[in-house]
Amino acid sequence: MKKKRKNGFTLLEMLIVLGIIAVLFLLFIPNITKQSDNIQGTEKETITNVVKTQRELYTLEKNEKPTSLDMMYQEKYLTKKQFEKAQKLSIPVDVE
Repeated sequence: MKKKRKNGFTLLEMLIVLGIIAVLFLLFIPNITKQSDNIQGTEKETITNVVKTQRELYTLEKNEKPTSLDMMYQEKYLTKKQFEKAQKLSIPVDVE
């Protein structure tokens, strides 16, 4: 008489699937962290360009260079978000 097999997965089958998932996860982690670094670099580049552009606009309109990011923010040349990001990323007002 044949033994009737129960429905479901065996422990070995579950371990094999978990092993495959773990290997795939380990393959994708470096790509995820690399993309995160690229995003942060792009963000700094973007904010730097905004500060440069707004500094030039400030200089053209006021006939003097701004002495700080705070001055540019108070005069509405930078938004609050841009000002905070520039401070967080330590971007100087005289960036070239």
